[in-house]
Amino acid sequence: MNLALVVIDVQRGLFEPEPSPVDADGVIERINALSAKARDAGMPVVFVQHERTGDLEPQSTGWALHPALSVAEGDHRIRKSTPDSFLRTGLDEVLSFCGVEGVVLCGYATEFCVDTTTRSAAAHGYHVVLAADAHTTHDKAHATADQIRTHHNATLPAIRSFGVGIRALPAAEIAFAG
Repeated sequence: MNLALVVIDVQRGLFEPEPSPVDADGVIERINALSAKARDAGMPVVFVQHERTGDLEPQSTGWALHPALSVAEGDHRIRKSTPDSFLRTGLDEVLSFCGVEGVVLCGYATEFCVDTTTRSAAAHGYHVVLAADAHTTHDKAHATADQIRTHHNATLPAIRSFGVGIRALPAAEIAFAG
């Protein structure tokens, strides 16, 4: 199965202000390892950037991808303004053009854009692999970031009604077909 890597909202304005998301450096390191595996297999890598008035204005420093990300010529860029990386973005068209049948999802924020994009990808008919240790968020008043990540890694794969699989796997166990 042809898989694309979709990296959601790993942007300076979301990762650099203190406190940074939990395990931010480790998450970026695992995303870079995934992107290298995807490129080596000839699979697409897509970077999604959220935009909004204020801290994530398009073309601003905060909107820019995090400088520690490994970005290569030929990687795709998608701009979005909602938690859904598919809604009014052209992502589905890019994936379809590339012959993609499934997506590996990672990035920020677990309970918002990663969660919504996971559900939307499945609703669009894509098999989903959630990189279980390559998505993150900030601690919240009701739960720590680790609790939120653990919760989503357990609950999203339990959704079966879309007719395609959703799996959560550690980044090291994810392979891209070539």
